[in-house]
Amino acid sequence: MTFSPDVLKIDPAQELEKLSKFIVEQVNVVFRRKGVIVGLSGGVDSACIAAVAVNAVGKEKVVGLVLPEKESNPISSEYAIKHAQALGIEYRQIDITPTVDSVVPYSRRDEFVQTLVPEYKPGYKYNITLPTDLLDRASFNFYRLQVQMPDGEIKTKRLNLEEFRTVTSFANIKIRARMLNLYAEAEQRSLVVAGTTNRTEFILGDFCKYGDGGTDIEPLSYLYKNQIYQLSEYLNVIPEIINRQPSPDTFSLPVSDQEFFFRIPFDKLDYLLYAWEHEVPINETAKILDLAEDAVERAYKDFKAKYRATAHLRETAYTLA
Repeated sequence: MTFSPDVLKIDPAQELEKLSKFIVEQVNVVFRRKGVIVGLSGGVDSACIAAVAVNAVGKEKVVGLVLPEKESNPISSEYAIKHAQALGIEYRQIDITPTVDSVVPYSRRDEFVQTLVPEYKPGYKYNITLPTDLLDRASFNFYRLQVQMPDGEIKTKRLNLEEFRTVTSFANIKIRARMLNLYAEAEQRSLVVAGTTNRTEFILGDFCKYGDGGTDIEPLSYLYKNQIYQLSEYLNVIPEIINRQPSPDTFSLPVSDQEFFFRIPFDKLDYLLYAWEHEVPINETAKILDLAEDAVERAYKDFKAKYRATAHLRETAYTLA
């Protein structure tokens, strides 16, 4: 297909039929289970796959779990429940705070954050971010810890690799705790755990191994985020979710997916990623997307680096042949 502004357009009805056939086969033939369970995050990907599952096997065979912890954005659960009610599916909300705290106490996380930003105290909000202007200028791929003081002031600390991994390990416990609850429910009720990872996340590695990446099926992993939105609108996902800014929702201080990982605005990200995957020349991509060639080159380099660095996430355990 020639690269153009229309390259990501899909026929939602056709994609829904393809996805529904896949889910039916997985439930009835491969896993031989009674239905599907989805972790509803209040985001568009989980909302989309829940709606697809309802189309595939019927609302009486789809279960949604809403899995907040004490630092989650309350709006996430509100939107997740509203969507479940709109679909007419069974849902349940479980507070995973005790599970998270039993693995690595929040107090230990607080102690570590305080070594990085001494002004931090338990209850203060924090997140980690990357520079988000990759298309505008060259910049190093350094994460910064941001801590919000009671008066709203933001204290920052640039993280080295070890510090970054430690901070994200605390966040990943939350993601893996959600999957623990999903499988506990799935095994008791003979359900297939449906994942929510889209192609943009899968190719660039924006998922947690054995967390949101540890599912039975990943139906959406061939669709870019842009296409998830197209399908979600077709499926009448509630507008609150459609219009919500994508976020990992694993830090107490809100942060967008662009700030946390992608570094590129979503209105350009998928087009650039598609062009990189399909080896579209930089000059052609720049012309079609009305970008400077050096901006496209930076995006391509960032994609290549992320793809290589996260290759292990896309594999199961490595073994000897």
